[in-house]
Amino acid sequence: MAARKNPLVQALPWACLFALSACGSPSREEASASQQASENGTEQPAATAASSSQSLPPAEPLSCADEIGATAAQKRADLCRNVSPATHPPCNIANSCAMIEDEIARSCALFDSNGDPMPECAVDPRSKEAAAAVVERYYSALNARDYGTAWQQWGDNGPPNQTLEKFQAGFTHTRSTHVAIGNLEPGDAGAGSIYQPVPVTVDATLDDGTHQRFRGTYTVRRVNDVDGASASQRRWHIDSAQLTPVR
Repeated sequence: MAARKNPLVQALPWACLFALSACGSPSREEASASQQASENGTEQPAATAASSSQSLPPAEPLSCADEIGATAAQKRADLCRNVSPATHPPCNIANSCAMIEDEIARSCALFDSNGDPMPECAVDPRSKEAAAAVVERYYSALNARDYGTAWQQWGDNGPPNQTLEKFQAGFTHTRSTHVAIGNLEPGDAGAGSIYQPVPVTVDATLDDGTHQRFRGTYTVRRVNDVDGASASQRRWHIDSAQLTPVR
């Protein structure tokens, strides 16, 4: 329990990692623990989190039907089927809402890049609002314990230097999280990519009832519309995060 009483100490290595500051290079264990600590209050050291995940069976993801009700979930699933080109899309109310929303976003971005946007896609996949939706979807997936969908919001290979198993282990003691998005300013372009800052305030509750709050910025990136860029590269994904605890 004592290891979880100082979120600032846990959060600093992660902030240093992405700020490329002179804070020093964290070890892989520090980076793993600090990522979840700085993002949503899971202050569990990496080694302890890993041992906990080995001793406890993983909780089942929360279905979209349980999260928002069967009727609302079915509407999202129907929209998902309407826009998805996949043979077996994950447009099922038994899946998490985040997984369904991710398939909708993927499909809308795919058709938009082909020059044939669909009327069902209400948000421009290239907009700053679509970038902010990635962060919202990330926390929605974490809340639903759908760690695979959360991991994928960082891109096809997940967060830097983290396997899905290590990523999931870091959230062992997180009961719930909530993210509030701040005002979105125009993003920046450079080196063939577009970077969109997404200011956030994150409230987290640990399994012992402890409440924590973090504030900072996610940077969401996508490859500019250049020849040869894949549909996946053209999609927004989380590139980095700088969050600090709010006392």
